[in-house]
Amino acid sequence: MESTVIYEVKEEICTVTLNRPDVFNALNLQLVRDLVSALRRAESDPKLRVVILKGAGKAWCAGGDLEELLKLTKGSAADRRAYLLDFKAMIDTVRGISKPVIAAVHGACVGGGNELNIACDLTIASEKAKFGQAGPRVGSMPAFGVPQNLQILVGEKRSREITYLCRLYTAQEAEAMGWINKVVPPEELDTETEKWANEIVKKSPTAITLAKKMHNVYYDLLSSSAEIGVEMLTFFWGTEEAREGMLAFKEKREPVFKP
Repeated sequence: MESTVIYEVKEEICTVTLNRPDVFNALNLQLVRDLVSALRRAESDPKLRVVILKGAGKAWCAGGDLEELLKLTKGSAADRRAYLLDFKAMIDTVRGISKPVIAAVHGACVGGGNELNIACDLTIASEKAKFGQAGPRVGSMPAFGVPQNLQILVGEKRSREITYLCRLYTAQEAEAMGWINKVVPPEELDTETEKWANEIVKKSPTAITLAKKMHNVYYDLLSSSAEIGVEMLTFFWGTEEAREGMLAFKEKREPVFKP
């Protein structure tokens, strides 16, 4: 079976590529776990100073794997909780490793994919990238990045708009909000991301590590909200309402949500 992540090292920079291009790098449990392993591998290598996170194919990450999520709606609460704890561990690992993680985003960056993007230290995006949350439209909700971090980046009102309305935003709109760092033409994405990574490599590694820890202080203070999110989604994904949202998306129709 082909690996769900590709791990490459060039001098002091590690590039990790999400590698499920046939499903727009949707986050199934295997990919989540493989990404955590890759990040821990990078963390344990003293030569490495920066991690670049990319997506194979036409998208960066389209969010959770729909087929896997549909199975969870019919599974046990324990199964849903275990899945969510793995997802939380992925976000915590991106935040927690001492090395900066730069997201190089092209195509769709939506739902859980956007929460993964938010967890990264920096984001460089292609002009053709699209950002957004889809949860309330497809039987889910953000729990691991939007409540803790996006509202700090873009403001509470804008964060609620992004969550409640489930719109897609252009890279230019995301940059203007402070959601991402820089937008470049598609052909310049890799070059620009590597440029930023190389600038970091030239800085004091201890200073960068400590600076990341300091920037993470507010996130650590809000960690209990992610734990609450695990319990909320464990409950919600077991409801017919959540299943209807997921099935409607799969069947390409409007969901019929009943109170």
